[in-house]
Amino acid sequence: MKSLLDFPKIARTVALSAALMSVAAAGHVLGFAAAQAAGVQASGSETGGLVSKGASAVEQEVNVTQSMLSNAAKEKGNWLLSGRAYDNQRYSPLTQINARTVKHLVPVAIAQTGYTASFETTPLVVNGVMYATTPMVNKKQALIALNAVTGQTLWKYEYTDGFNQICCGPVNRGATVGNGKVFFLTIDDHLVAVDAKTGQEAWKDEVANPQAGYSETMAPTFYDNMVIIGSAGGEWPIAGFVAAYDANSGKELWRWHSTSDHASWSGDSWKTGGGMTWTTPAVDPERGLLIFATGNPNPDLNGSGRLGDNLYTDSIVALHIKTGKLAWYYQEVPHDVWDYDAVSNVVLFDTMDNGKMVPAAGEAGKTAWFYIVNRDTGKLIRKSEAFDQQKNMFSQPTDKGVDMLPGANGGSEWSPPAYSPLTHMVYILGMNQLMTFTNEKDSPAIPGQIRLGSTFKNVKGGLQDGTFTAIDVNSGKIVWDQHLPQPMMGGALVTAGNLAFTGEGNGSFDAFDAKTGEKLWNFNLGAGVNAPPIAYEVNGKEYIAVAAGGNFQLNYPYGDAIAIFTLSK
Repeated sequence: MKSLLDFPKIARTVALSAALMSVAAAGHVLGFAAAQAAGVQASGSETGGLVSKGASAVEQEVNVTQSMLSNAAKEKGNWLLSGRAYDNQRYSPLTQINARTVKHLVPVAIAQTGYTASFETTPLVVNGVMYATTPMVNKKQALIALNAVTGQTLWKYEYTDGFNQICCGPVNRGATVGNGKVFFLTIDDHLVAVDAKTGQEAWKDEVANPQAGYSETMAPTFYDNMVIIGSAGGEWPIAGFVAAYDANSGKELWRWHSTSDHASWSGDSWKTGGGMTWTTPAVDPERGLLIFATGNPNPDLNGSGRLGDNLYTDSIVALHIKTGKLAWYYQEVPHDVWDYDAVSNVVLFDTMDNGKMVPAAGEAGKTAWFYIVNRDTGKLIRKSEAFDQQKNMFSQPTDKGVDMLPGANGGSEWSPPAYSPLTHMVYILGMNQLMTFTNEKDSPAIPGQIRLGSTFKNVKGGLQDGTFTAIDVNSGKIVWDQHLPQPMMGGALVTAGNLAFTGEGNGSFDAFDAKTGEKLWNFNLGAGVNAPPIAYEVNGKEYIAVAAGGNFQLNYPYGDAIAIFTLSK
């Protein structure tokens, strides 16, 4: 294992980085109760954003057009969307860093953001300029433009949050770019547009009510002059949504609600029924579809007041992107009472179905199955083999308590998988956390108050580990499976260089052979690597970058850094 101090030329810088990033891990989270107890409620008399004094305009051309975004999968150098392209594959066609050369991969910059907290951003790179978002610290969160080679800050837009309520850490998962602007969401429910060259605010708009329990943590996506967002806050008695906003004015164009008045909900329980969209949707431009996953119904763990299947929670959903009208859906877990929400990004690819290649969409569930559906109809093609352990998975919680695996965090949590069109494999982060689910008899909906409906907590001394798994999408079979000492949360990257990258909570950033699963390289960054890596090229040289800042839910050590790597020779 390499670490920062193995490189004398940067020893002074990186030693400081490691010292500032490292915070001793306090052990595993005791289920959702700990997250609830540590939930942030911040209030401020002033909200909004400010560009740092001394910030300079970006000199490179950073105006991203719709044509660039539509062809992002073919674009080698840049990383223009959260999932790199609209398909969310997180696949890079770059080959300079490969299974043979990765042993020479070294850090060239450690960019410290100054925001030390649970760090989940996917940076974007446009012609050598990196755009990254930070978590909220002391009511402030930032969008930062960096030199993608040196890590030097070019400008910083800092936003002050007002009142907010969060369940799972003060996180932000990234931004989107288009029409000369960078767009990101704030925890107090604002969509903000910032000039990509100067960092000056263009407009901001409130998209939901934080008093009710809504928060915004996802990376939005840009398509055809629309900025498309979803909602977080599934532990509050609210209804989820996906919405589109005009990129020039901030005007809302359409809004789709994930719960509605139909037979799958008893009474008016749909009005407080959850179904949040936590992660960035995929886009199928050919079919005009926006495809995403929805979260658990509310209350999470007590279905007595919401009888029925509770559509469209725990589902893969496709909307007509121009209108927001429902095209199709596939529900992974009808009437969920285990918090098995579908929160990982939907990935688009082609797969075999009855001897024919068909367009498909896949989602890595908390149930530890990778669900693959037909992209035209939403019909299930196959579920994969289980990539984590399953025990009493669909047992009803009792007064005494029932031990279950993989646990309420997964399977796969929000962590985005990666898909390689070369191997036809999807690479998934997983977690085994043995938890006890205990029933409660009453779960009234109190506006603005968290409502779980039951409790779950880790079993003392019980199983707590992680997996990184490669699954053949044409068969659903596991090709290789790496067992790791801690539950895995963050994200994956796969490249044409036959490498699959991911990070661990102990600070290790890893590269595996994408075909065999053999670990080829790792580097310890001092703080939990709990964010998705990216690959890009500047002036003919390939770089890998990843945020190292730990994770709130799993108590992994905090930091504030974005690490940039390239080959030493």
